[in-house]
Amino acid sequence: MNDSNTLIVGANGQLGRALQVIYPKAKKTDSAKLDITSAEALKKFDWDGIEIIINAAAYTNVDGAETPEGQASAWKVNDEGVANLVNVATEKDLLLVHISTAYVFDGSKKTYKESEPPSPLSVYGKSKAAGDEKVAKVTKHYIVRTDSVIGEGKNFVRTMLDLGKKGVGPKVVADQTIRPAFTTEVAKAIKFLIDAPAEYGTYNVTNEGDPVSWADFTRAIFEEASIDQKVTNITFKEYFASKPGVAPRPLNSILDLTKIESIGFKPRDWRQDLKDYIKKELSK
Repeated sequence: MNDSNTLIVGANGQLGRALQVIYPKAKKTDSAKLDITSAEALKKFDWDGIEIIINAAAYTNVDGAETPEGQASAWKVNDEGVANLVNVATEKDLLLVHISTAYVFDGSKKTYKESEPPSPLSVYGKSKAAGDEKVAKVTKHYIVRTDSVIGEGKNFVRTMLDLGKKGVGPKVVADQTIRPAFTTEVAKAIKFLIDAPAEYGTYNVTNEGDPVSWADFTRAIFEEASIDQKVTNITFKEYFASKPGVAPRPLNSILDLTKIESIGFKPRDWRQDLKDYIKKELSK
């Protein structure tokens, strides 16, 4: 497979690392090699042979984005940086694949289809929604909207495993509902869309399986890892009150997967990927 026509932006993030496995011959950049917030840097970049940009770069510190400094960074990367990539893709007629988030929604609905208008609660969500809007104007584009990402790098599963191994019984939010997205599955979905090729537009991508609260997800992690620790339920309101600077979050971020499943991509159940992920973590 020749994937040297593909550029992975943000290649060292959780999803970027999974994409490197799927696209071993792709060109790879991170913020140190290519600053997408600099139009000048993008102008000087060697685009020769590139036909596909996969943008996995983002400012993702949801709480940090609520600070003045973080707010500036979130908008710079998630909006201005994306605008710069949009300009390149438009000028050079490239396919732009962009990663979005369920945090562009307020969580008031049971599930979210791709056509749902954005209703973000946080600075992070607002900055991502602004970037999505720009990408949608590119002729050849896929917006891949995902949620609760788990991959190589710092993430919720690793944090809970560390706590459990240390004998800590954590207090975890029980009224925020998610469906995890393991990066292996998201990367496979991106390749599926490009290879099909699917109709351009927005596609929701997470694992399949029952929606779960963060507290019950923690219990599933502990059960899979044979960790005997009690998980105490708390509400997001209690969590919010206990920590300063916590950004508002959607209490429900379940993405409807009908669209991508209808064209032949069937994501694995999150429990299968959790089992594989923990087996790998415990073998290290």
